[in-house]
Amino acid sequence: MRINVHAGHNPDGKPACGAIGFIQESTEARKVKDEVIRELRQMGHTVYDCTCENGSSQADVLSKIVAACNAHTVDLDVSIHFNAGAGDLAGNGRTTGTEVLVYNTAGAAKPAAERVCASISSLGFKNRGIKANTSLYFLRRTKAPAMLIECCFVDDKDDVQLYDAQKMAEAIVYGITGMKVSWPAEETQDKEAATSGAETATGDKKEIYRVQVGAYSVRSNAAAMQKRLQAGGFDAIIVKA
Repeated sequence: MRINVHAGHNPDGKPACGAIGFIQESTEARKVKDEVIRELRQMGHTVYDCTCENGSSQADVLSKIVAACNAHTVDLDVSIHFNAGAGDLAGNGRTTGTEVLVYNTAGAAKPAAERVCASISSLGFKNRGIKANTSLYFLRRTKAPAMLIECCFVDDKDDVQLYDAQKMAEAIVYGITGMKVSWPAEETQDKEAATSGAETATGDKKEIYRVQVGAYSVRSNAAAMQKRLQAGGFDAIIVKA
């Protein structure tokens, strides 16, 4: 798949920086966005980051995001936000929950939106469902099927206590793709060792074990896989058989 992903709003401290509660929307949306992009790319999808970091106003932020999205031909546009308005500062033992906005509930984005909503709610958040909204600039002006994800409420104590950026990202990725990225302990250990130069095993140092992830008859396809692996932090070389 080819996917546009962005975090809503300007960064914190700038105009149109999003909702503020127990957590700050702009900060958390960027955390989730970064992890969503990392996981989708790890799966081999082409992902464009269309986040705006320097908007002068709300209108300018929206205009720049939509322009960045429409510069790419993609299967899906994904906007990541956090909601506000619950006002549950003490915690009532119930989450206010998650919802996904689309331009038209009969449109092409509906199936993915429903899966994302269900996947996030499986973490324990109330499923508020998908909702049509024809007034939002992002949903009106993007060319590809689009969804705006309201992960949870920044001003609901129960939502925030349940919220975890990585788990939220994993749920979104699963909703979009139907797949989960697994990060084996051995892989994490090897990646840390590659950075530090340390050994991770006590086996025979004269032996080397290679892992092949693909075989291609067209070199450009092999090069594309090599780039995806390198983007995920793995050493990758091309060997001609």
